[in-house]
Amino acid sequence: MSPSGAQKRRGPASGAEMPWAAVPAEVAELVRPGLPGVVEDIIAAVRAEVVEYDQPLEGEFGRLIREGAAAALQQFVDLLGRDVDLPDDGVYEAIGRAEYRAGRTLDALQSAYRVGARVAWRAAVELAETSLDSRVLVVFAEAIFAYIDRLADAAVSGYAREQSFREGSVQARRHALVELLLRGEARDRAAVERAAEQAGWPLPAQLAVVALGDGDPLRVVHRMPVGTIGATLEVGGVLVVPDPDGPGRRRQLAVGLRRQLGVLGPTVSWARADESARRAVTGWPLHAAGRLGDDALARADEHLLDLALVADDALARDFVDTRLAPLRAMTPAARARATETLRAWLDAHGDVTATARALHIHPQSVRYRLARLREAFAGALDEPTGRLEIAAALRASELLGG
Repeated sequence: MSPSGAQKRRGPASGAEMPWAAVPAEVAELVRPGLPGVVEDIIAAVRAEVVEYDQPLEGEFGRLIREGAAAALQQFVDLLGRDVDLPDDGVYEAIGRAEYRAGRTLDALQSAYRVGARVAWRAAVELAETSLDSRVLVVFAEAIFAYIDRLADAAVSGYAREQSFREGSVQARRHALVELLLRGEARDRAAVERAAEQAGWPLPAQLAVVALGDGDPLRVVHRMPVGTIGATLEVGGVLVVPDPDGPGRRRQLAVGLRRQLGVLGPTVSWARADESARRAVTGWPLHAAGRLGDDALARADEHLLDLALVADDALARDFVDTRLAPLRAMTPAARARATETLRAWLDAHGDVTATARALHIHPQSVRYRLARLREAFAGALDEPTGRLEIAAALRASELLGG
C-alpha cells in the first residue's frame, strides 16, 4: 500500500501521527554519524534500568535488541523531513512476540521503550543542538517520542498476539483432552495420556464433570478449584474438576458458579469420566427447568431417581404416554382433577382420609374419584407394580414438563 493509502485509512496523519515530517531533512545528516554510539548507549541504559534485561546479549535476545535498536534509529533518521508513514514495523512486532516467549512482562517491554526514547532524545540533542534553534528542537523531541510510541505499540501488539496464540493453543489442547476424556468406550487410553501431557494437565486419580448447558466454561473456569479445565462440546459447556471431594472444593465450585447453573456428576476415576459427564448432562435440562432445587450447583447423585426416569428421553416419553394413557382420554379439567387425586393418594400410601385432608375434600369424594380411576386404569391401582409404574410415570411427566 502507498503512504497516501495508509494515511487515508488512518485519517489525518501528518501533524499528529508523523511529526518527523516537520523536522528539517538536514537534521538527519547531523545525527547520522553518531548512530552506532547511540545504539550502544540505549542498550546499556536498558540493561541497567530494566532488571529483566540485565542479562548477556546472547541468542535471540541479543540479536533482537541490537538489531531492533539499530534499525529503529536508522529508520527514524531516514524519515526526517518526509511526510510518509513507517515503512515496516514488523521487526518490532517480532520483538514483542519474542519478549512473551522469553517470559518477560509487558511492563518490562514498555519500560525498555521508555528508557530507549529518553536516551535517544538526549543523544540526538547532543549531536545536533548547536545547529538547531529552539523551535526545531521542540519539533525534533515530538518526532522522537511519537516515533518510539509507534514502535512500542507494534511491540505490544506482537506481545499480545503471541500471548493470545499461546493461550489459545493451550486451550485448544485442553479442549481436545476433554473431548477424549468424555469419549466413552471409544476412548484410547494412550491417546488420553498423550493429550494430557501436551495440555500440561496431570491426569488425576479422581475427577468429576460439571455440566453447564449453554453456559461458557471459559468464563467461570478461573474461579474453579485449581486444575479445573473446561470446553464447549456438542453436549454443551462442561468443566472437568480434579479431586472434587478434596477439602473445600465443593464449596468453591458452588461459589465460583455465581449465577451460572451447573450439575455436578459423580466422582469417578479419569478412565470413567464419560459416566460422570453423562449423569451431569442428563441432569442439566432438569436443573435449567428448576426441577433439581434452588442451588446453582445441583448434585446428580442426589437426584438419581429423576435422572433414571429421564435418562432416555424417548423411552421416558413412551413410558409416560403408555402408563398415563387413561388420563389423556379425559377432558382437561377432569384430567387435572384425576392427576391431583392420584398423586395425593399415592403420597398417602392409599390412605383415603389422609388423601382427603391433602385435597381439602370429603373422604367420600376421594372414594368416588378413586372408583372412577380404578375403572380407567383397569385395576392397575390395586397391583403393587401397577401403582409403582403410575407413580413413576407421574413423576417422569412432571420432569419432562407435563
